[in-house]
Amino acid sequence: MNEALPDVPEVRVVGLPQLTSGFDLVDRLDLQMHLKVHGPLEPLGGEQLAQLAERINLRGRGGAGFPFHKKLRAVAESAIKRGVRPVVVVNGSEDEPACRKDTVLINRAPHLILDGALLCAEAMGARTLVVGVTRESTQRSMEQALAERGLSNGRRSALRARVQRNPVRMVTGAAASLIRSIDGGPAIPPGRKTSASRSGVGGAPTLLSNAETFAQLAIAARIGPERYGNTGLYDEPGTVMLTVSGAVARPMVVEVPTGVPLRYVLQLAGAPPVPQGVLTGGYHGKWIDAATVNEAIISRNSLDAVGGSLGAGAILPISQDTCPLGESLMVAKWLAQESANQCGPCYLGLPAAARGLEDIMGGGGAAALEAVRQVAKNVKRRGACSHPDGSAMFLESTLKAFTEDIALHALGNGCGRPVAGVLPLFEGGAAPTGIPGGEDEDRNGPSRQKIFVDWTLCRGHGLCADLLPEVFQLGADGFPTVAQAQVPRYAEAKALRAVRRCPALALRIEESAPQAKAPSRNLPVLSQGRGRRALGR
Repeated sequence: MNEALPDVPEVRVVGLPQLTSGFDLVDRLDLQMHLKVHGPLEPLGGEQLAQLAERINLRGRGGAGFPFHKKLRAVAESAIKRGVRPVVVVNGSEDEPACRKDTVLINRAPHLILDGALLCAEAMGARTLVVGVTRESTQRSMEQALAERGLSNGRRSALRARVQRNPVRMVTGAAASLIRSIDGGPAIPPGRKTSASRSGVGGAPTLLSNAETFAQLAIAARIGPERYGNTGLYDEPGTVMLTVSGAVARPMVVEVPTGVPLRYVLQLAGAPPVPQGVLTGGYHGKWIDAATVNEAIISRNSLDAVGGSLGAGAILPISQDTCPLGESLMVAKWLAQESANQCGPCYLGLPAAARGLEDIMGGGGAAALEAVRQVAKNVKRRGACSHPDGSAMFLESTLKAFTEDIALHALGNGCGRPVAGVLPLFEGGAAPTGIPGGEDEDRNGPSRQKIFVDWTLCRGHGLCADLLPEVFQLGADGFPTVAQAQVPRYAEAKALRAVRRCPALALRIEESAPQAKAPSRNLPVLSQGRGRRALGR
């Protein structure tokens, strides 16, 4: 059984280093060493910066892969139209147990990230820069980097810069969660999906991207698009930071040019010669089988074409000696635990999907298989953030990739292999308890209140979704998508307001008596304590 990955695992490079330049000289590049390794950086105008990002086809490296030049132009145009200064936010909230590439960059090359962020801030006239982190090591390194540049959050500073530390939870990495926490709220999605480019921090247009994206921009600004394009593929130039773990001898973060065969990266980390499957993109990613591994190369387009995903840059092979459904079930249960408990499709649907996968393993037959497929379908595009969508994608990929094992479990006596627990989870099997947001669990946890919709009265006015987005969302027919839901403790006042203001008087609240906490129905995640063999990253 492997331990949880450390913040800064072994770092390797294939070819010439770009983001990892200088890593062979020092553990952390302070400002002086950073300038010696990378040299000075000249400022660029806003349109110059957008053209640079477009020429190198820079896309967000946090998972979504949105074109950076479009985001940059959208923020600038919105700021000009509204006559307000934009805000720049670096998202270093890397909260998947299988991802460490941004954490490595923040700990070892923080000034490269700041270079890209400051380029954007100066080009757009931003006066606020926030770096979101979730780990003590990344907070310490980034605060030290800001001090080395003489940047602070003082009122008289030309650029107010600070670090926002949030709890380590999957949902805190969502853009909306980070923005909400910067504004002083809990680090969970607000319920209503809005574009940060139009209204982000403090209601101002906000340029938000992950740490590697800003670092890549800084490299391209120094060496130019032509030289940058000499590395990697023509349509996806440059390098990619990957975290390789799972069933490997040497877990690592590796910088590779796009176009490198996936099998070479796996060999570098000591993966099995013929893995049973490889999870690509992390726990919001997709499985590919052993035959497909030989066809894939490291690029967003290539992995998409073979049914995989570049996602957050995590690559996790498993060997032939472990049960793939058991490994996936451990992840599915962790994903269910990571819910912010405010959207029915997420906090009800994900545990149901995990229980369904458990039923398949217990011989539940075709009915159990169909139930998991239906639950995964129902949770998609109905949450306040991308967590249910990514979790559903993982579940659907599991069902598609391991059809033989599913048949053995659902219709027979199982595959006969143990669960080795090679996919890294947080130490002890779960992330810290409580809803993220820097407040206590009593404040953020579920209350004893339930809110109900009376379908005989509901006329689809939609006011409940406006007043209580933590609970209600509207379906395609304009009616709420849930009939009853637990109310988060912090939203009790809003729930009462929704009941009072419903034009059709179709809502009611009931309060249940306090009960002893029921034992979890989730299977325990195998221990990953530090007394076991270390899984470096």
